[in-house]
Amino acid sequence: MTTTRIPYADLPVAARRAVETRTGPALKVESEAEGFNSEIAARLITQAGEYYVKGLRADHRRVWTQAREAEVNPYVHGIAPALLARVEAAGWDLLIFEAVDGHHADYRPGSPDLPKVVDVLRRLAETPCPPIELRYAEQRLARYAAWPEDLDHFAGNALLHTDWHNTNVLVTDQGARLVDWAWATKGAPWLDAAYWVIWLIASGHDPAAAEEWASRVPTWQTAPAKGIDAFAIANANMWHEIGGQDPDAWTAQMLAAAERWRNHRTT
Repeated sequence: MTTTRIPYADLPVAARRAVETRTGPALKVESEAEGFNSEIAARLITQAGEYYVKGLRADHRRVWTQAREAEVNPYVHGIAPALLARVEAAGWDLLIFEAVDGHHADYRPGSPDLPKVVDVLRRLAETPCPPIELRYAEQRLARYAAWPEDLDHFAGNALLHTDWHNTNVLVTDQGARLVDWAWATKGAPWLDAAYWVIWLIASGHDPAAAEEWASRVPTWQTAPAKGIDAFAIANANMWHEIGGQDPDAWTAQMLAAAERWRNHRTT
């Protein structure tokens, strides 16, 4: 479910003052249109530099995602933009990140961004799972697995991002960076590559080609074939639930991709 986006200027004065105490006065504000989870998403240009601010009202039902991002950030240095401050003021919970110049990853066949995504997947897989509270992959997929024993394939001790929407991958001159860690999860190390497969299929790859890209991530080699089958089935079930009876065009595209992959793995 998307969250209604409001302009930075519509924040309470006290909230903006709390942000700009840390960034310096905003000389220019550029609203960010992409993303589903934040009520505020804006780039602030100040005399001291540029910053990215995102946030939710303190009483928003998903405000816990702000805390999750703040907790994860110190452990993903070099993979994610650095979090500079968390501000809680005037009924708002706001995160201030370093601004990163780059473009959203292009997942289409032949894109020069694909090797860079493989590289950030590899670097993430090499990152130790932090000692913070995270949901477990087998918990998140429990409602969608075909059989209870399938969940054993998803368990593990790796830090996972899990949301490989292309807007969450910023391609810079220094490589790809991952943003929006709201759904950070602990699980089997191959799962992030598997989540990426569905996005590749939705972007025009056939399932075999998508899996070939995933296979370039070393952790993919640790995945049992039955585990990949179980994951493809569970994700198709998940997208069916998300889509409901009348999915919008974007959700229908993702559902179709998940179904193609499930059929590829099971027929």
